[in-house]
Amino acid sequence: MYQAPRGTTDILPEEQPYWRFVESVIAEVTRLYGYQRIDSPTFEETGLFTRSVGEGTDLVDKEMYTFDDKGGKSMTLRPEGTASVCRAYIQHGMANLPQPVKLYYITPVFRYERPQAGRFRQHHQFGCECFGEDDPAIDAEVIDLAWRFYKTLGLKNINLNLNSIGCKECRPAYLKILQDYYRQHINNLCADCKTRLEKNPLRLLDCKQESCQHIADKAPRSVDALCPACAGHFDKLQKYLKALDIPYIINNRLVRGLDYYTRTIFEVQPEEEGSQSALGGGGRYDGLIEQLGGKPTPALGFGLGIERIILNIKKENVKIPTPSPPAAFIAYLGDAAQVNALKLAADLRQAGIGVVSAGGAKSLKAQLRQANTLGVCYTIIIGEDEVKAGTATLRNMSDATQKTVALNEVLSHLK
Repeated sequence: MYQAPRGTTDILPEEQPYWRFVESVIAEVTRLYGYQRIDSPTFEETGLFTRSVGEGTDLVDKEMYTFDDKGGKSMTLRPEGTASVCRAYIQHGMANLPQPVKLYYITPVFRYERPQAGRFRQHHQFGCECFGEDDPAIDAEVIDLAWRFYKTLGLKNINLNLNSIGCKECRPAYLKILQDYYRQHINNLCADCKTRLEKNPLRLLDCKQESCQHIADKAPRSVDALCPACAGHFDKLQKYLKALDIPYIINNRLVRGLDYYTRTIFEVQPEEEGSQSALGGGGRYDGLIEQLGGKPTPALGFGLGIERIILNIKKENVKIPTPSPPAAFIAYLGDAAQVNALKLAADLRQAGIGVVSAGGAKSLKAQLRQANTLGVCYTIIIGEDEVKAGTATLRNMSDATQKTVALNEVLSHLK
């Protein structure tokens, strides 16, 4: 018996109201901030991700779904959303548009990692990317968008974590300080951190192994090594967030998992679970467009995990809109009645009235049971007598009252 692959899940009809609710909030919030939707291919050339995300990251080294196509070219299922949108920005000449260019997406992403609650090998991201502006006020606006999105969903028990990891001018000196500190503790590091120490030292601060936690807690802070430009940028960002009444926590261990970030990084976490259950995050990546072949372009954005968001909507018992059931169910008895039922159903749908028509040769009792299960307001019954008289029986499902109406008047009665 076939089952969904490990780490994937079917989004069943009873789950769909949560997804439609989240998608409707995304559409409204992005509209308020002037973002336009973009959809990119599910797979890209592998080099796009190794070059942007960075070799030495867990995502590139351990988690990507990579394959050779029939032409022998290495392809990878999208492991994150930003790189594809950057590629599209360059390929389609969006640098020639008025800046900033604001784009958003809702897309599946694929990562081979250990499945757990809220973490799947195929999951879905809502992301926003903003190109062409380095003003820290834009950082504040992007964070404000993400924060407004969560609050519009009804989530309350969340924290905004904030940090700055500097730029290409000041980060190398900080990384050397960080490496020197960690080398003093190398015998107490986990195996992964011993590798990170040489390949990707910034990720040392993000290690989840308990043996490395106290070492990371006392590590040198990136905010203490910022150049004047980065320090000024970070100070202004905090000023703007305070003006917007957005509460935040300076988290000196916040680094994010991708190499392309510069300066501002942020993450939204549930109050109880912390970083291992982050709802999403992002930051600035001013060098990425140039790194991928475009001209120097400041940029920033975020990616938020929809499955994990829905998990927290349920945890906080947020009441979501429930879709209305079809207005009517058509029950029939006999071949001639079925013809009338099909035509009536088509006429009602043409008028915008949702209707379900019974199929097969079920008994009237079985059909009424089906109508009751669907939660319809009315059941329209057409039998042999109704066919002869050109009528239908209209049954109110809330009080079980019913009346006979002309077939051509059913629409006006339902309206």
